[in-house]
Amino acid sequence: MSTIAPAVAAQKTPTQKTPTRSRLDRQWAGLAFLAPFLTVFALTILAPVLYSLHLSLFRNRLIGGNSFVGLDNYIQALSDPKFLEGLLRVSGFLFIQVPIMLALALVAALAIDSRRLAGSPFFRVGIFLPYAVPGVVAVLMWGFMYSPRFGLAGNINDFLGFDLASPLTQQWILVAIGNIVTWEFVGYNMLIFYSALRTIPEELYEAASIDGAGQMRTIWSIKLPALRGAIVIATIFSIIGSYQLFNEPNILRTSAPGLIQTYFTPNMYAYNLSFFGQQVNYAATIAIIMGVVTAVLAYVVQVRGNREALR
Repeated sequence: MSTIAPAVAAQKTPTQKTPTRSRLDRQWAGLAFLAPFLTVFALTILAPVLYSLHLSLFRNRLIGGNSFVGLDNYIQALSDPKFLEGLLRVSGFLFIQVPIMLALALVAALAIDSRRLAGSPFFRVGIFLPYAVPGVVAVLMWGFMYSPRFGLAGNINDFLGFDLASPLTQQWILVAIGNIVTWEFVGYNMLIFYSALRTIPEELYEAASIDGAGQMRTIWSIKLPALRGAIVIATIFSIIGSYQLFNEPNILRTSAPGLIQTYFTPNMYAYNLSFFGQQVNYAATIAIIMGVVTAVLAYVVQVRGNREALR
């Protein structure tokens, strides 16, 4: 009888998927590279937002000091006629001024990229140059030109013998501010559009030329679809800038006394409440509401732009 050596049956234990040491080292190295950004982001973005949210839930009373009031500040803000007037004003400013500004920037970018414009580098720098002018200097310069006494508008009216241009009046003050903002930021948006146009492959233009597509057909079928993402980005930036409108009306107050109130825009209202009215909690509430409104509108624009891009 032959004996067979018993085989030692090795029990197979299920292997656990644990990351190797090198993989852990790479993960920690990645976190180490991100740590400076995350630290700065937390200190400059998250901390102020959380602190403002904390302030908005309290109210400083004459008796009792700083006390928790929950959402009372938000309820008060949503029924505050001054805040609602300022919000309606900047919303109207947004829906009128931003399309005009982006349309001008788009036309300028297409003209510079057309290769039929002589001296396109000069025009590119010239259109972008107003963006390099500090905002305060730009407002002071335009405020001087708007002046009915010694500015350009006043000189034109004196020359003609009647009031042709009166920017610093109740019915034209918002248009005057829109003109300043457009002058400042057309070049910035033009550069965004022009940079996107420069990424279009030359093969597309060659194929369009072989198919007999003209200049307008090329713009409509090639350039504008390629600009969709840039238009969405420029629109979001413009929405944020419109709801943050502060410098232009605040500086023009000295040139147009009585026309621009302390609540002309929500940012001006929050600023004056905080620094002159000693209502820091209510100012923080207005800032939080404006941040939410801006984020929601920017998100809607982004989602709609992405849907259009997928079609």
